[in-house]
Amino acid sequence: MRYFNPVGAHPTAIIGEMPIGKPQNLIPAITQTAIGRIKKMFVHGNDYLTRDGSCIRDFIHICDVAHAHTLALKYLEEEKNTGLCEVFNLGSGNGVTVLEAIHAFEKVSGIKLNYEMGPRRPGDVVAIYANNDLAKKLLGWNPKYSLDEMMATAWKWEQRLKADETVFSGIPGELN
Repeated sequence: MRYFNPVGAHPTAIIGEMPIGKPQNLIPAITQTAIGRIKKMFVHGNDYLTRDGSCIRDFIHICDVAHAHTLALKYLEEEKNTGLCEVFNLGSGNGVTVLEAIHAFEKVSGIKLNYEMGPRRPGDVVAIYANNDLAKKLLGWNPKYSLDEMMATAWKWEQRLKADETVFSGIPGELN
C-alpha cells in the first residue's frame, strides 16, 4: 500500500495523529495552528503553475486507508493476487492545493488560520496525487471521506487532545 497523505482521525476522536514536536505534515500544522500550539504556519511557495499558486497534494482519510487494508487481506485470503507483490496507491485521486486545504479547514471549523506565504521548499514537486485505479479495480475500494470530513475529524481530534492535555503533559516533547 502506498499512501498519499493520510489525514484525519477516527470519527469518534478516540484515535488520531499526534506528531512529536513541530508537525512536518500540512493537516497537523493546520490543526495545531487553529488550536494555538503553533502561532503561525507557512505555506511553502505561491508561484507554482497551479490553480492558486500553491502545491497540489492528495489527501486520504485514515479510515479509508484502514478499509483498503481489510479489502487487501480479503484479496489475499481469496488468493486473487497474481504475484508475490502488488502495489496499490491509496489516495483520493484528486489533487487539492495547499490553500484549498486551508480554506476547507477554515470552512469546517469556522476558524481563520494565521498563515503566511513563504518561499518554496527545496525538493517540493508541483503536484502529486494517486492513480488509485488498481485499488478500485482489484480490491473494490473507493475512498468515502471528503476533504471536509477529513478536516472535521482532524479538528475534532485536535480539540480532544487539547481537552485531554493534562493526560499527555508528562510525555516529553508532547503538547508543551
